[in-house]
Amino acid sequence: MYHPKTYATQTIPTPAGDLVIEGPVPSDRLAALTFHEGLKAFRPAPRQQEALVEIAALPEGRIVIARSGDLVVGYVTYLYPDPMERWSEAKLPNLLELGAIEVAAPYRGGGVAKHLLHVSFLDDYMNDYIVLSTEYYWHWDLENTQISVWDYKEVMKKIMGSVGMEVYATDDPEICSHPANMLMARIGSRVDIDSVERFHKIRFTTRHML
Repeated sequence: MYHPKTYATQTIPTPAGDLVIEGPVPSDRLAALTFHEGLKAFRPAPRQQEALVEIAALPEGRIVIARSGDLVVGYVTYLYPDPMERWSEAKLPNLLELGAIEVAAPYRGGGVAKHLLHVSFLDDYMNDYIVLSTEYYWHWDLENTQISVWDYKEVMKKIMGSVGMEVYATDDPEICSHPANMLMARIGSRVDIDSVERFHKIRFTTRHML
């Protein structure tokens, strides 16, 4: 599948100052920026930057960032599902996974995460895709936010729901391992019926649960 990408940008005010939200950002541009040390939910910031540079270089890879000058303070990633995950078994060229969304702690509270998603879906080509997100509570910053896992789940539902993502049932073992975990997805307006049906089938591996 050909993966066209349309760049979009937006400047937003936050309590920590104005931020530029932009993307999809090419890999060479990402490599030239600096990542905030607080972007460490998945790995230390320098290694996270390396991972995002690699994703941006993929044909389907999309990275949208929030930055203050040359300092990246937030990002969201889109790429094909990991080959080890069940979602890749559908073999859908129009299925992308929202792999991660993260905002450095000093820049939270200004709606940055929602704006990262909003700019992502300003690209009309995203309507050609099913975009899924697997939400696991152990990736959430419960310690610093000081809210319950259930309140955090509602926050994530609202953030993802702001661009039309919905909660879908699944029998995926990791998602089912805790009731706060969830599968969310956005089915683009131009996705064909066959792709939608294949996505719905892959949500379950036990036939009687369909």
